[in-house]
Amino acid sequence: MELHQLQMLRELGELGSVKAVAETLSVTPSAVSQQISLLQRHVDIPLTRKDGRNLILTDAGRVLADAGAQVVDAMASAKSAIGAYQHDAGGTVTICGFHSAGQALFAPLVRRLAGMRDAAMADSPALLDTELLDAGQLNKGQPVAAVHAAVPLLKLSDEDVAQQDFPALTAKYDLVLAHRMDHSPEWPQSRVRAIPLAHEPLDIAVAADHPLATKSALSPQDVVAYPWVASRGGYSPADMLNAIGAVASQPVNVVHRINDYWAAAALVSTGEVIGLLPRYTSSPALNPGVVLRPLTGISTRRRIDLLARPETLKRTSVMLVARALQEVMAELTRD
Repeated sequence: MELHQLQMLRELGELGSVKAVAETLSVTPSAVSQQISLLQRHVDIPLTRKDGRNLILTDAGRVLADAGAQVVDAMASAKSAIGAYQHDAGGTVTICGFHSAGQALFAPLVRRLAGMRDAAMADSPALLDTELLDAGQLNKGQPVAAVHAAVPLLKLSDEDVAQQDFPALTAKYDLVLAHRMDHSPEWPQSRVRAIPLAHEPLDIAVAADHPLATKSALSPQDVVAYPWVASRGGYSPADMLNAIGAVASQPVNVVHRINDYWAAAALVSTGEVIGLLPRYTSSPALNPGVVLRPLTGISTRRRIDLLARPETLKRTSVMLVARALQEVMAELTRD
């Protein structure tokens, strides 16, 4: 049974003629008759009978029409519910990020959304609890702020995965903070949409009192002879070390394999090793004893993107968070 067929049967019971149904639904009488006939094929007892020149419902037809009315009402409620879900600016948004992105972006994002909530409440002062209760807009015990603060509720997580595994995380999260090196394959457009956030260089990290710290920029030949701390294979910046070794015609000596930038920065601060750290998302707060210097002769930039499934980006709450993240990143990368 098709929904429009049940609707036509219902209207036939209400209006009493095929012509009246056709005029109400802006279709031809023959289209109404055809759809009623198709509906009849699914039922083994007559739904209609002739009454002179009119077609009216039998008792079975009225029973099905009443049931169909409930179906039409349920579908309308379902459409209304999904519409409200999509347009709810205060809906819950789940986000995951790789470690350095979470360290740099999560707290500023929370503060920005809190500022949006406070600004919204300042512009639209809340009514008294009694007024809201009378208007049916507030459940007893619900905070007044919740009515006016149409700001997304965040649920944040961190995920330490290899670059190729970021798209799969969109099955678990609304938004995925992901990164890939410029030379890496693009994100699979058939599965996810990517919202660009930043094009971030990875810089050489050295201790503040290291001999290399006196230079304003470093070449592969400058850095290849020193011992290194780098991430595990499959994670950036480990893949950059092969390029450094190739340009310098000498393999890089990796002493430590550590994915966490905080731990890597701490080791770099000892002066015993050097490393690669992202320019924007590993702030000096990682370790004040570490300085960053750009690497010349090799492209060390990575793209930081927000990944999401296409249908997820139709939700107002998700897009509000995506725009807020773009603003937070713009502030972080501003020279």
